[in-house]
Amino acid sequence: MRSVVLALLLCWGPAGIAAPAALRFSAVDSWAMPLAEFKENRLVGGIIHDLILSLAQRLDMPAQILVLPRNRVELALKQGEIDVRCYISPKWIANGEEYLWSVPFIRQRDLIVARQGSEGISGPDALSGQSIGTVLGYTYPRLQQQFERGAVQRDDARNQQLVLQKLLAGRYQYALSNELALAWFNRDLPDSDQLIGVATLDEEPVSCLVRNDPDLPAQRILHTLLQMKESGEIDEILARYR
Repeated sequence: MRSVVLALLLCWGPAGIAAPAALRFSAVDSWAMPLAEFKENRLVGGIIHDLILSLAQRLDMPAQILVLPRNRVELALKQGEIDVRCYISPKWIANGEEYLWSVPFIRQRDLIVARQGSEGISGPDALSGQSIGTVLGYTYPRLQQQFERGAVQRDDARNQQLVLQKLLAGRYQYALSNELALAWFNRDLPDSDQLIGVATLDEEPVSCLVRNDPDLPAQRILHTLLQMKESGEIDEILARYR
């Protein structure tokens, strides 16, 4: 099920003159804070919410945000239902060369996470024989071959927060999480209960992609994102959630 959120301007002005066409963004319903906050299948807060609204405001265009399961986003993009997809790496998407890519605006650092007191591990290869907490629909390239061989078993949860909650409850010994989500999850936990990163799984710069469509102001979108990065505006957005 999907939900479209009109995030900025109404489609028609008071005089009945059509406003600029809305710029359509995607949000993945398995994201967790600080990346995204959802209410009733609407994106209402978090880093990506603030980034989208700031970008649309600078472009003077209304924004529509389509909230979708991760395994539905790529199809929606191919079918022209989405114009811009943020928080994505070329390594995470098939046929990435078909799209135009912005300057990276953050690095995602994926960690192998455990409860305090757990035995440390040397890296991904040490997970052999384990069932580990993962997010439904997420791809973990460093572990894909082990998943396919059955050497490591996925224990999927609907979003990143649920993965960490299950780890805290002892459902498995290890889970995978990005560093931002882990820090956010630990904020309100006593020091003795906070989860810890025991090894780095992967680290990747992430960007926004834009459909290569002549009807879109693609270069203006990319240039605006570059301006937001160079001016420090994106860093200010990130700082709100650290």
